Amino acid sequence: MSFFALLFALLIEQVRPLGPQNAIHGRLRFWARWVSRNFDAGKPQHGWVAWSLAVVAPAIAAFAIHELLHRFVGWPAAMVWSVLVLYVTLGFRQFSHHFTGIRDALESGDETLARELLARWQLGDASELPRSEIVRHVIEYSVLAAHRHVFGVLAWFSVLAAFGLGPAGAVLYRMAEFVVRYWRHRSHAQLQPASEALQAAASRSWAAVDWLPARFTAVSFAVVGNFEEAIDCWRNHAQRFPDDNDGVILAATSGAVNVRLGGEALRPVFAANGPAGPLAGDLGLEPPVDSDSTPGREAEVQHLRSVVGLVWRSVVLWMVLLALLTLARLLG
Repeated sequence: MSFFALLFALLIEQVRPLGPQNAIHGRLRFWARWVSRNFDAGKPQHGWVAWSLAVVAPAIAAFAIHELLHRFVGWPAAMVWSVLVLYVTLGFRQFSHHFTGIRDALESGDETLARELLARWQLGDASELPRSEIVRHVIEYSVLAAHRHVFGVLAWFSVLAAFGLGPAGAVLYRMAEFVVRYWRHRSHAQLQPASEALQAAASRSWAAVDWLPARFTAVSFAVVGNFEEAIDCWRNHAQRFPDDNDGVILAATSGAVNVRLGGEALRPVFAANGPAGPLAGDLGLEPPVDSDSTPGREAEVQHLRSVVGLVWRSVVLWMVLLALLTLARLLG
């Protein structure tokens, strides 16, 4: 059932993706804000209580609804619920329009437009970036977005669904990823900012939640790309990136498509609580920091198509594996 739920959710999301100003993301922001306002008292234990309520409670609720539907209505209703949860929590179309717009601008030779679109996407200063650096940033942001919006959700959903927990894994991953970004944004708010204890609890939890999915994604990229180079780059150059989990993914991507990643980060230029800030839609990626570069060719526009192929081949690999596991379970 997990395979079919994922398949239907991905197909629906391709046909009718969620808009950036949808009501569901608005409810997520309201929930995270309500929890921090009522349970964040600035102490470490309060931070963990708030994180558990904001992240674990929705995952338990998703599992409970799945079980009730399965027990009292039937498995088709439970699968429909899983499809709805996956439709909200994963999807390429939640970020791919940024990638497509920048790629099309670069292919048409309009580097000025590409810089503007990149700056608008990541709320940073891209005005002085050369063409190769535009491509490099687009690759890095897109790969991380694909991991957080697709592969990470898919990994946690698949693992917990195998233990009979329905779509709880998808909710757990999405909420853990969402609150760490939202509360970091709320730390700059003048009214009831998120405390350091709350941010620390969210960051540490997110690192633990994302540890296994990040390595699943890296292995997938290695399998469908240049395996030897991806594994070698992962082993020897992942530590060049400050974030351990992101470093594993970016290093594997670098080796899989033979492109240099890492270097100077975009500098933020927009106020966090301004009209063009993260709350204009869904929150963006965590602001990157400078890092050392991996070996590989200078980033070129053709690398963008290589990365698209890498990501889609990884999706096919995941779906084939899930289909085989589903078939084995049915036959067994």
